[in-house]
Amino acid sequence: MDSRVIFLVENISFPQDRRVRQEAEALAARGWKVSVICPRGGTQGSTSFEVIDNIKVYRYRQPFQGGGILGYVLEYSWAMLASFILILWIWAKDGFDVLHAANPPDLLFLVASPFLLFGKKFVYDQHDLCPELLAFKFQRATALRRILFFLEQCSYRLADLVIVTNQSAYETARQRGGVQPEKLCIVRNGPDLKYFSSIAPCADLRDSARYLVVYVGSIAKQDGVDTLVKAANHIIQTRRRTDVKFALLGDGDNLQELRDLVGFFGLEQYVSFAGWVDDSKLLRYLSSADVCVAPDPPVPINQLSTFIKIMEYMSCGKVTVSFDLLESRRTAGPAAVFVRTHNPESFGDAILEILDDPIRRETLGRLALERVRTSLHWGLSSEVLAGAYEQVIQRGAPRVHHLNLSARWIWKRSTEMKRRSIDHVDSSAARNPSRLT
Repeated sequence: MDSRVIFLVENISFPQDRRVRQEAEALAARGWKVSVICPRGGTQGSTSFEVIDNIKVYRYRQPFQGGGILGYVLEYSWAMLASFILILWIWAKDGFDVLHAANPPDLLFLVASPFLLFGKKFVYDQHDLCPELLAFKFQRATALRRILFFLEQCSYRLADLVIVTNQSAYETARQRGGVQPEKLCIVRNGPDLKYFSSIAPCADLRDSARYLVVYVGSIAKQDGVDTLVKAANHIIQTRRRTDVKFALLGDGDNLQELRDLVGFFGLEQYVSFAGWVDDSKLLRYLSSADVCVAPDPPVPINQLSTFIKIMEYMSCGKVTVSFDLLESRRTAGPAAVFVRTHNPESFGDAILEILDDPIRRETLGRLALERVRTSLHWGLSSEVLAGAYEQVIQRGAPRVHHLNLSARWIWKRSTEMKRRSIDHVDSSAARNPSRLT
């Protein structure tokens, strides 16, 4: 097979985005010629061009970073321009057949659409539900939410294939987006068990503490890591448990705020920040952990999201302490501890309870590992991805009139969405997510 695909990534550098990395590697292993366009960032993505496992990675400088609405406008405008220029460069040099856009943001269809007139295919990989994400970050930005509905509709409408991460996103694409089943599939996040499994624990990571609690992931407002720090303060200061150490692995907009909070509580001895780490170091931490945590708060965007960190915890045989979220419960099932009351004290007490119960901790860890091995590992998802790509390539080139999107139709759809609740969660499920496990 000599088909060629370009992955478009805006919010993180390659190969830090594990989902995009695994998708790119899966297609490359099946004979696809794969390129990735993304911003520079971090120690793993500081060069403008490199080849990683036969994947060509093109990176652009990103002088702007979103913080407020103006910051995001500057960041995304620059990213779209840089991505478009790099697509032209790759097209002239190597050619391509498919553009695979990984959201957020839902703007990447803008750079893809001109190329569809030349018979190229567009895959919309919906990592996040952007309207719900924005509703959490900017609760009063009603007009901006309407724009995001509009952009989401454009992405759905233009795509030859829509890929989502879980059942909730599938239902959203069908009901809110009107996407037909034949061009929609679920490709779940999941660890690749060929590379990602438990190794020998490293006692040095505990710093003489009896227990090690590990968090892995981004550190932004919606991730709830501030709740974890407050839970750590409850454990150490209120419960007087100085035998527990917390390791936070990751980075994000709220990192400095978290460091300040740790300093405010005087927890520097008990809470460490490791930043983004490579897989070998990540496995050392996870294999050494007694408990892993997912403190994401129970807001609509998190209810509908699948967190890859939970499956990474599970692949190392670790029990997860999480707030009771719909998709987290669908992922972990009976192999996790779910906290129904959203406050740091309840989260901290749940951590202590499972730490002090080694038999239950071991039992849930075995259940977690078995669940990943049988139904959640990346090998299953990669087969779904490859099959969906095969179908896309076999379809004929889209007709021009199909590419002539009706702005009036899309705007009508987005206006209809305004009348519905942005919190696209069944009300009974939102009250009691365990019913939908």
